[in-house]
Amino acid sequence: MASLKDLRDRIGSVKNTRKITSAMKMVAAAKLRRAQDQAEASRPYAERMERMLSDLASRSSSDLPLMAGTGKSDTHLIILGTADRGLCGGFNANLVKETRRMTNELQSAGKQVKIYCIGKKGAQALNREFGDLIVKRVEDLDKPALSYSKAGAIADDILTMFDDGAFDAATLIYARFQSAIAQIVTRQQLIPFAVEADEDAANVDEADDSAYEFEPSEDAILAELLPRNVGVQVFKALLENAASEQGARMTAMDNATRNAGEMIDKLTLLYNRSRQASITKELIEIVSGAEAL
Repeated sequence: MASLKDLRDRIGSVKNTRKITSAMKMVAAAKLRRAQDQAEASRPYAERMERMLSDLASRSSSDLPLMAGTGKSDTHLIILGTADRGLCGGFNANLVKETRRMTNELQSAGKQVKIYCIGKKGAQALNREFGDLIVKRVEDLDKPALSYSKAGAIADDILTMFDDGAFDAATLIYARFQSAIAQIVTRQQLIPFAVEADEDAANVDEADDSAYEFEPSEDAILAELLPRNVGVQVFKALLENAASEQGARMTAMDNATRNAGEMIDKLTLLYNRSRQASITKELIEIVSGAEAL
């Protein structure tokens, strides 16, 4: 059984831990509001850009590499976005788990896999099992602040690798922010551009026989916007990840703070019982000694 001094020291240690987790929770809550606003503000532009490009691609017969691909699917690049720091619940672990699952699926199908890690935690978690597959590591994008120029640099790097024939298809894995307690692990195909059918646009086309004329041509617009779309989608994913990280950290630190409080209550109860037992034992010894006299 622990001594009273050991119990006092442990209670003090847990109280110090609770102060730290409480402070981290407040910091994460303060950062979450701004990160959430930025993530939600980026969605309409990124989603509308994808819809517009899908509409243009469905009208065009262009064989641009970013739209048609290389004609092969032998080498896949997985772009994994994680955090640079931990203490955010299962945020990093869920993203790494999805990357492992996709890597194993592709390798089972006989494909070659390369991994592009954005964030320190993803690279650290995958280093032992898939270290030889990691081709690039990018860290500290939020210092001093996350910006489109940083996402654009990553997109340029990915496009350069594609132009050099380093891979045939690229998939982005990130966490879409839903709430402070829910982040959705998402796979998004970046290259080649995935053309999705727009039912609303199809209904409009059926009802309206008028034709659209583009200036410049559809091919010229696609050639200009497809590379830019890669940067937009990477930036949106980074913003979603930033909001998801802060939401997960706030939730994790709130749980840790409450658990620390419960542990303090249990240790305090145990300390009081041990102290009372020690006092009772001393009184019994005193009374027994007095009776012996």
